[in-house]
Amino acid sequence: MESIDLQLIHALKIDGRAPLRRIASVLGVSDQMVARRYAGLRETAGLRVVGRLNPRPVGESVWALRLQCVPSAALGLARALARREDTRWVKLASGGTEVICHLAVRSDHDRDTLLMNRIPASRGVTSVAAHRLLRLFKGGPTTWDGPASVLSQEQKDALAPSYPAPDAQAPPVDLTDLDRVLLAVLARDGRTSHAALAVEARCHESTVRRRIAHLRTAGALFFVLDVDERTLGNPAGTALWMSVRPARLAAAGAALAQHPEVAYTAATTGRTNLLATVLCQDDEHLYDYLADRIGALPGIDTVETAPIIRTLKRTGAIVSGRARPDGEP
Repeated sequence: MESIDLQLIHALKIDGRAPLRRIASVLGVSDQMVARRYAGLRETAGLRVVGRLNPRPVGESVWALRLQCVPSAALGLARALARREDTRWVKLASGGTEVICHLAVRSDHDRDTLLMNRIPASRGVTSVAAHRLLRLFKGGPTTWDGPASVLSQEQKDALAPSYPAPDAQAPPVDLTDLDRVLLAVLARDGRTSHAALAVEARCHESTVRRRIAHLRTAGALFFVLDVDERTLGNPAGTALWMSVRPARLAAAGAALAQHPEVAYTAATTGRTNLLATVLCQDDEHLYDYLADRIGALPGIDTVETAPIIRTLKRTGAIVSGRARPDGEP
């Protein structure tokens, strides 16, 4: 990938709604070049900006699901889960015998319907483990830059949004009907213009600007960049399920968040209580990372590794294939 593409990706990671004209100015290139590169990355790398809700302030909880399946059923189950609006990061792992996904739910009823009725009734599911996410150390608003971390500090400062980063401890936010309309559109395309949002919501553009600014200031709304990491020269990755002594959990999570290999890490409930997704160049890199970096962290008693062989849905986009009705949860 060319340098200008990496710079554009890094800029959009900093502020997904930054105008392309401002990005071009910061990068020192023409508006036309940035627009052309942006369109090309959307086509070749699946790049798009996604508006996301910070779960706790809006009353949502997030669960990491780990579903063991017979190989013949795993892909169909993963495709069906990818079609659901409440899922993201749907992956096939462990040679196609495991499905991993994140589920965002607003009510106990929605959670129980899926976890206690629909998934167990799906053909080929042999076990279900549901881990509630308790504390996010890296991921979401604290995104992984990887090889796209190419901008200078001066450039990053020039692009940084004026809104505070979403905080897990942010006070509750009551969403209005207008907010839900805006959020539904931003979840499909986080760069939808204020004018287009106003048309969709049937209100004044100034009202749209004010509501989005309110949600971002309150820490309820943030924007993430959805891009196929493989186009940046990285493998699909490996999920790590770790058991950490409680007294060491905060320190281990904070340490993992500083590792360049780690794209995501969070404390969870369950038999394993620390989840991470790592991206390594090859098996030797992964071995060294597990032996040297993970092995050196105090308090980690066990580590289960689940190599990811296919990603069907990232932060909101279905990557490939359409779900078949058979086995749909």
